[in-house]
Amino acid sequence: MKKSSSGLKPLPILLSDADAEDFVENADLTEYDPSQFKPMQFELQPKSERVNMRLPKPLLDAVRERAEREGILYQRYIRRALEIAVAGAAPKSRARKAG
Repeated sequence: MKKSSSGLKPLPILLSDADAEDFVENADLTEYDPSQFKPMQFELQPKSERVNMRLPKPLLDAVRERAEREGILYQRYIRRALEIAVAGAAPKSRARKAG
């Protein structure tokens, strides 16, 4: 295996969970370059409910583009945006006063 300019080996391409488990079990991970790793978030809660909504095409296209730039599916991007919105402070009501 060829070493990178840092003197560390590049990580091999692992095509199955079994390959990955074998690699982690038997390799000296200090010999490999982790710079290609990307942070990942795992979704641990089961998704049991559905939402169906209509969006303007330009908005959906923008969401898909942003999600692609972040390397996630657009549905996950929307779900994350909702999670962030409900975790933050409640927005001020824009309801009009009667009268």
